Amino acid sequence: MEQTQSSDARHRRRAGNEIKAALRDLRIQLALLNHQVGGRLALKDVDLDCLDVLARSGPLTPSALARQAGLHPATLTGILDRLERSGWITRDRAPSDRRSVTIRLLPDRGIEVLRLYQPMIGAMDDVLAEYSSQELELIAGFLRRSAAAGRTATEQISQA
Repeated sequence: MEQTQSSDARHRRRAGNEIKAALRDLRIQLALLNHQVGGRLALKDVDLDCLDVLARSGPLTPSALARQAGLHPATLTGILDRLERSGWITRDRAPSDRRSVTIRLLPDRGIEVLRLYQPMIGAMDDVLAEYSSQELELIAGFLRRSAAAGRTATEQISQA
């Protein structure tokens, strides 16, 4: 019985290490893909991050965008200036309070980004087709929990 528990523990540790290694490999591949897409569009990686946050969240205030993208507000100002000059975003001012600004992604430009990511989207659709609905729910839960763990680790480092 003790030998079986020891064998199970070794197996779990090995499987856990393989998952962590695969996540690191995935992070590298996604960073390389983002870098290639950014190069094609003359965007920096951080520009793509901001555009992705806007695409997923919709229009945001600069402070909300900075928070979600993990950027200092002063850093974000330069990024927004660059994205606005390049025609990726617009800054909408509230008529009642000219100091109030909302950042909005221009929809026509988002299509350019999507087109470049299409090969990866199609490849992921092929990968996901191999799993049952129950397995997909398990994987989605694992990824959500992994992202939450990453956010927690990031917050701990930033507060240290």
